[in-house]
Amino acid sequence: MQSILAFVFAAIAEIAGCFAFWAWLRKDASAWWLVPGCLALALFAYLLTRVESDFAGRAYAAYGGIYIAAALVWLWIVEGTRPDRWDLAGAVLCLAGTAVILFGPRAA
Repeated sequence: MQSILAFVFAAIAEIAGCFAFWAWLRKDASAWWLVPGCLALALFAYLLTRVESDFAGRAYAAYGGIYIAAALVWLWIVEGTRPDRWDLAGAVLCLAGTAVILFGPRAA
């Protein structure tokens, strides 16, 4: 459960950080957006190291599904565009992959 919470907060931090750059470069926002953006990206990297996994690659792979679901929530809440059925179907597939990676039995 701690890993899932770390993934969720890491996703929020990563999306917020990347969105700050998006706003600066694509929406002509002030360069000051980069300050919280960089801090959010640093927080993202820190939070991802808090995941309970012996291997970074496995943690990053499992994180992908959480990131995709969080990005669709961001799309809806922050950008005001409701995800369509294809967005949701893709997110469900990715979350299923996350569950397999996180909870699949491992050889000891």
